[in-house]
Amino acid sequence: MGNCGTREESAVVANAHAQVQQLQILSPLPGKNPPSERKHSRSTSDLSDCSTPRNFEDSRKNAVLYTHVIAFTLYELETITKSFRSDYILGEGGFGTVYKGYIDENVRVGLKSLPVAVKVLNKEGLQGHREWLTEVNFLGQLRHPNLVKLIGYCCEEDHRLLVYEFMFRGSLENHLFRKATIPLPWATRMMIALGAAKGLAFLHNAERPVIYRDFKTSNILLDSDYTAKLSDFGLAKAGPQGDETHVSTRVMGTYGYAAPEYVMTGHLTARSDVYSFGVVLLELLTGRKSFDKTRPSKEQNLVDWARPKLNDKRKLLQIIDPRLENQYSARAAQKACSLAYYCLSQNPKARPLMSDVVETLEPLQGSNDGVNEMPSTLGLGGSFTMGGVSHYQTRRRFVSNVGPGASCRSPNPNCSPGGPAACRVR
Repeated sequence: MGNCGTREESAVVANAHAQVQQLQILSPLPGKNPPSERKHSRSTSDLSDCSTPRNFEDSRKNAVLYTHVIAFTLYELETITKSFRSDYILGEGGFGTVYKGYIDENVRVGLKSLPVAVKVLNKEGLQGHREWLTEVNFLGQLRHPNLVKLIGYCCEEDHRLLVYEFMFRGSLENHLFRKATIPLPWATRMMIALGAAKGLAFLHNAERPVIYRDFKTSNILLDSDYTAKLSDFGLAKAGPQGDETHVSTRVMGTYGYAAPEYVMTGHLTARSDVYSFGVVLLELLTGRKSFDKTRPSKEQNLVDWARPKLNDKRKLLQIIDPRLENQYSARAAQKACSLAYYCLSQNPKARPLMSDVVETLEPLQGSNDGVNEMPSTLGLGGSFTMGGVSHYQTRRRFVSNVGPGASCRSPNPNCSPGGPAACRVR
């Protein structure tokens, strides 16, 4: 964010703490001494080395113990990331950089041992702060097994950070599309699809419905047993209430995943998320990216290429990821493809509810359809040693219906893939 240049920006920053503290669940853990008094009483080397392998089950149990969102100091987060050392980087995205870390009693008295991911906001604009605040507000109040848990946050001067539970197996995007990894088996893909669907269904059925708005493979993270959890709530919006049919908003999302009616009109509904889910399900089924310039022109847009084949029994098996070989039955493939077909309908009202998606995916779980068991590892270490930027790498978002990585300040139906000169890259 840097130095705020307008009164509006200054007001947003000045009110950040007040807005966050409105969440009743936010409460720093008590310690023997206030953080300010303890600030210089220990060195970075006093902390446990976060690259040391930790027991998955212990970490999972400890994560459950964190029922409140913790207000961390910047010094504490600098300490657990070794002053944001470059070799602690997990990934980089539109929000900023994500670092690995480890919190325990050495950080603050009362903290249970837990590996974490620390996301640091780029200080380049007002939008980043708003996305940070949106994440704190939504994830601070919402708890579900298929949502990444927000452990804490930091808001000091122009510094904005978020602390999440660490997801040992990184993003679904990397498991699907990194050439170095062993292909995800059919059973694992269906399990991930169901977990992600449950996360969206929970959001849509909340007391005040939440529209996720940025559902994609890079925002689906996997824990040690491949449980899918939604992350990155910076673009989430409260859904329509009462007689409202939609939420009108500036078009934001990721090219290839956003629903066509939302891109064209800015009218956002829960069915917009259903379309995005259909794209991800199609990626799981085909092993192809939603948009891939390396493929022939007619195959670059996954939905355009695959959707006509999804409802044709003679053709649908031709688009299933060939790496899956004989891990699935024709019946299971037909059901999954049919679900993707309806999720990707051009007519939003023809798309199923996410609760219906969950019901459709549940019978496809397990080994009844001739699927293989999950692998014990897919080329990633099971311990807290996951290195490399790509594990948490995210695709850039766009504003309006423009090409990959480009954005416009206002919706423009004339923008085409690649983007006009007026579009700016985020």
